[in-house]
Amino acid sequence: MVKKLMETLLTYSFAIYYGVMVFFAVLWQMIRGLAIPPRAKPRDTPPACLLNPELGTHHFLRTASNIKIHYVAKGDPQKPLMLCLHGFPEFWYSWRYQLKAFSNDFRVVAVDMRGYGESDHPIGKDQYKGSYLVNDVKEVIEALGYSSCVLLAHDWGGSIAWSFTHIHPEFVDRLIVCNIPHPICFVKCLQTSRKQFRASWYMYLFQLPYLPEYIIEMDDFKVYDEVFKNIKNFTEEDVEGYKYALCQSGCSGPLNYYRAAFSYQDLPHGYWRSKIKAPTLVVWGKEDMALLVETLTGTEDFVEDLTIKYVDGATHWVQVDGYVDVNKHIRAFLNAHPVESLQKPD
Repeated sequence: MVKKLMETLLTYSFAIYYGVMVFFAVLWQMIRGLAIPPRAKPRDTPPACLLNPELGTHHFLRTASNIKIHYVAKGDPQKPLMLCLHGFPEFWYSWRYQLKAFSNDFRVVAVDMRGYGESDHPIGKDQYKGSYLVNDVKEVIEALGYSSCVLLAHDWGGSIAWSFTHIHPEFVDRLIVCNIPHPICFVKCLQTSRKQFRASWYMYLFQLPYLPEYIIEMDDFKVYDEVFKNIKNFTEEDVEGYKYALCQSGCSGPLNYYRAAFSYQDLPHGYWRSKIKAPTLVVWGKEDMALLVETLTGTEDFVEDLTIKYVDGATHWVQVDGYVDVNKHIRAFLNAHPVESLQKPD
């Protein structure tokens, strides 16, 4: 109890510190511009890139827990399932290069996760607890008519995928994660590496109410322009697609992933102690500024059959800006771990 209280006090101390820093930066911008930066403008019509039929067809499903999930699917429904989970602050479109690359061999399904895009976005950080996010993956697989899948994930989706594979190993035949360490490895690195702690400053800022939402929406999602302007394979239309998706959901759902992670620890105690038996591939863009390569240290302690591949020159958004190498590594991994025996839908 005392340890939890101390962790909470430290978390919110850092949150307030970073919040004050950001607040004064925004205030200075207002003073210098003699104006209050506008919020995001509404977007009711998706840009053409989101309607590209080459990426697949749009669908909705409703999980057993009554959450509506939007997804885009490409490939024969009789083929094995490749389920793609995106990260923050993204949506299904972050898998555009994988939807096309693997649809000859799989039914590739890229979802908008809970709180994102056109999926349901429940209100309140308690609706984004780890147990709910893990359960969503299970119920999505079942609602699609499958009993197992190749699970492909990035960033927050990857964190959920790690936990899901530990808790529901029977649902994952192959695990592929992009630029996301195992949760236990990340926590250890965060606690021991000053560099990683400094790189994770935004996680503490996101614990505050209201301010993070305002910062993201400020100047019509200018933060998206700043984040993606120098990333390869992101066009202006792509960025507009990201802004459109966030307009549909609002910012609170995506931010609540971080808030819930710091507030609720409701996954089964010691869920990570049993090693993952599914062959696992980690693909890592070496120019990631948010997550150090060092966060991968110790991953082999949690996986029986582990492959790690690095992509030179790629950033945190490796499945986009390094998609050629990423797809090459995924294909080589799947060839080395044949999927012919994977269960297909009834």
